[in-house]
Amino acid sequence: MDIVTLRDYCISKQKTEECFPFDETTLVFKVAGKMFLLVDIHSRPLSFNVKCEPQKAIELREKYSCVEPGFHMNKTHWNTIKCDGSVSSKLILSWVDDSYDLVVSSLPKKLQADFQKVSKHSK
Repeated sequence: MDIVTLRDYCISKQKTEECFPFDETTLVFKVAGKMFLLVDIHSRPLSFNVKCEPQKAIELREKYSCVEPGFHMNKTHWNTIKCDGSVSSKLILSWVDDSYDLVVSSLPKKLQADFQKVSKHSK
């Protein structure tokens, strides 16, 4: 997995915006103004932080060596994923999906309904 693939995947998600709010190398992806992924664009191997349900975060850390507590983040709710080749890109992207979905599910009901409307129209 490389930064271009990760970026393209993130920005393809509904109502996603990207920005550099912290510095010139930390790219942040947000949905409805809330972060779902942070990545240092110069990290080698590529590594990034994603939100995760607390219990699942623990399970992933125990099962996969490439999943660690979120670097510089709330370690209960964030994981750092190292793209070191030990798991498939498909699995990595499913963790991005989980993070995005977790953030969307935490939005007010009215905003969630807007996502569903757009989703139905885009199919």
